[in-house]
Amino acid sequence: MFFAFLRKKRVFALLFISLVGLLFYSNDWLGRWIYPIHYQDEIRSASTQSQLDPFLVSAIIRVESNFKSDKISSKGAIGLMQIMPDTAEWIIERSSSSEYLEDEMTIPEVNIQIGSWYINSLQKQFEQRIAKMDSNQDRITLVAAAYNAGPGNVTRWLEEGVWDGTYSELAFVPFGETRHFVQRILYYYKKHERYYSDVWYNRES
Repeated sequence: MFFAFLRKKRVFALLFISLVGLLFYSNDWLGRWIYPIHYQDEIRSASTQSQLDPFLVSAIIRVESNFKSDKISSKGAIGLMQIMPDTAEWIIERSSSSEYLEDEMTIPEVNIQIGSWYINSLQKQFEQRIAKMDSNQDRITLVAAAYNAGPGNVTRWLEEGVWDGTYSELAFVPFGETRHFVQRILYYYKKHERYYSDVWYNRES
């Protein structure tokens, strides 16, 4: 009887802990603690200027640099959005950010504005195909793939029929790094959208 009583107490204790844990993990506050977004004001401002979904920008920053503004990759990509110097120069020449200098690319506001402008340019480059997509997941997939692999590679894959630009056919993307990049972007996009939509959009209203 005594051991049966102990077993029952253990079962109830485990059930209680599981219930508390479930409630704790479903809390939006905890979600924002697990999936923090730094530089929120800069992301929202740049996204508005470039007419972007801010959660796409935040997801790209999370995957590219984990919000480390001084990160420089082994290939020379710079800052939060890991922009290559030649890409940054190309963007600065064509955007309203012409007053920025390349050596300012580690400044969060500058990097996010230039990176957001680039995402917008990718959306415009593939706008005809994006317009035919019913799924936001597919639209994000195509833009994220172009951000990682370069628009030239993605254009070639689409024209040659290697890939149709959708998430369901992502396995046909030749670059493993790009496939993994897209999957991670979608993962963090969904987490950021889930835990920050109320906070960000309520602040706007």
